[in-house]
Amino acid sequence: MQKSISSSSLRVAIFAILTTSVLMACTPSQQQTQNDNKNLIKPQPVDTMVVNDKNREVKTVFVKSHKSKLDNNVSNQKINQQNIRLNPPARALDAIQSGSRMYAEQAILPMVSYAAKPMHQIRVPTESVNRENYNHFDDNHIMIVSESPVSTFSIDVDTGAYSNVRRMINAGNLPREDAVRVEELINYFSYDYPQPENSRTPFSVTTEIGVTPWNKNTRLLHIGIKGYDVAHDQLPASNLVFLIDVSGSMNSPKKLGLLKSALKLMSKKMRSQDKISIVVYAGASGVVLEPIAANQSAKISQALDALSAGGSTNGAAGIRSAYKLAEQAFIKGGINRVMLATDGDFNVGTVNFEALKDLIEEKRKTGISLTTLGFGTGNYNDHLMEQLADAGNGNYAYIDTLNEAQKVLVDEMSSTLNTIAKDVKIQLEFNPEVVAEYRLIGYENRTLNREDFNNDKVDAGEIGAGHTVTALYEITLADSEHRAMDPLRYSQQSNKRSSHSNELAHLRLRYKEPTGNKSKLIEQVINTSDIEIRLAKTSQRFRFSASVAGFGQLLRGGKHTGDFVFNDVLALARKSRGEDAYGYRGEFISIVNLTNSLSVLSTVQQEDVQASR
Repeated sequence: MQKSISSSSLRVAIFAILTTSVLMACTPSQQQTQNDNKNLIKPQPVDTMVVNDKNREVKTVFVKSHKSKLDNNVSNQKINQQNIRLNPPARALDAIQSGSRMYAEQAILPMVSYAAKPMHQIRVPTESVNRENYNHFDDNHIMIVSESPVSTFSIDVDTGAYSNVRRMINAGNLPREDAVRVEELINYFSYDYPQPENSRTPFSVTTEIGVTPWNKNTRLLHIGIKGYDVAHDQLPASNLVFLIDVSGSMNSPKKLGLLKSALKLMSKKMRSQDKISIVVYAGASGVVLEPIAANQSAKISQALDALSAGGSTNGAAGIRSAYKLAEQAFIKGGINRVMLATDGDFNVGTVNFEALKDLIEEKRKTGISLTTLGFGTGNYNDHLMEQLADAGNGNYAYIDTLNEAQKVLVDEMSSTLNTIAKDVKIQLEFNPEVVAEYRLIGYENRTLNREDFNNDKVDAGEIGAGHTVTALYEITLADSEHRAMDPLRYSQQSNKRSSHSNELAHLRLRYKEPTGNKSKLIEQVINTSDIEIRLAKTSQRFRFSASVAGFGQLLRGGKHTGDFVFNDVLALARKSRGEDAYGYRGEFISIVNLTNSLSVLSTVQQEDVQASR
């Protein structure tokens, strides 16, 4: 049927027709429902109307149909996808009012297609599954000095946990406890420890004791190590192999896209005597760029730009290929290093965690170390990345922003690439006359047996040029009435004072030279006279490191921090910010402030859930 409709009644007529069509599409007959279930319905015209308004004609066809068949019909007729995304009734009305020519397939069919969807087929969108992998560990326990006076651990210069935690907080999420390794948060920041006098002793040792910010009844022992620095132009020649994951899981601007930009930043700071090569891996591995002089930045950038992601992830095959290429281009007396850039989502080939570690440990004997650079979210394998770097005598960093790439690969290039001491171990013996209890903050997966300290075959951490390493102990003095544990009834106590009664602890460090196999020993006594009873009198580095330690412990549940809260972290960090050339400490303060808000929100949400039960 055809009718002439005036423009004044146009809007009423159109809405009436649209409403009728939607109702007819949403309320199918019994026979139609049966056919829908069989998926056999074909589009059937219901009514046709031609609107004439000032010599302008719009033909509209209303249809009842099953969604899948309708979509096929729409696709076959090359429907304008923009109209499908917009509100169909509004598009139809706009077309008729404007006098433009629009057919039913373009305006009405999307609306009917949406309305005709059977209710039992409508599903709530599912959230993406978070497959990030973190190693579980428990906080270090409080130890009684009379029972266990010696604490031994390997140093750690990794910083990956800090930038990874920062990424989560900036995304509006409180991090998982296992993602927080407190020592990596502390060691993300540099501290103004005195420089070593010469390269014969590769690092200096600084100690300080003050009141614990979260417990006025205990003391905080701060141990700082500073490696001697080497200017970038004084570094030995470098042989670097970029081992890049180009599997399907890396197909993201925050993964492969950021990775390319990060490696370009680094390559542009390299010199003519340095070599760079590129190996990629997905289902298989291959050499993209044979070793070339690192100052050929155009060729390196071109090779990086050509990379694209796809396929499964055979990480072990890539590792073998990268080490083989590094061995071919080996520089005697230089820096030889594989730099693995990936999300760690290995899913084909050798995927067993211990087997991969064994592979890296075997390869490090060739004098080639391994640095791991982590990228991405959702499927990120932090556990694997951290442990592979440890096994490869290297370091681990998580790159969440280009600014972080600048920090790790450019500003701190010397410490990232140039190892000045390896297998560095710390051992502290506490004097039971002075100290009753102690607890090492962080380093849970770096603890060593007491006998490991003198065993040169036991692997430990490495220090790069200019690196600072900080370790904190919370201690309870022997004369304190606020011990965590009651004294033993049958413990042997002597009233006699020894000749070491003015000593709080004895510090020992062992290290090897980068190419050495025999360790050297450094010893230092920590005296009771070094104890500062006023927190305000301690150094800025002491207080700032304590604020970071407090923050990390709170993120892990705050088992040992009492009434200390994020606002207390903020107050302490703000007063001890000190010199902040790159703004990292200011950023930390902002992150703590955001975490405080997220924590309050989380608490309110939990209270609402409990109240609704």
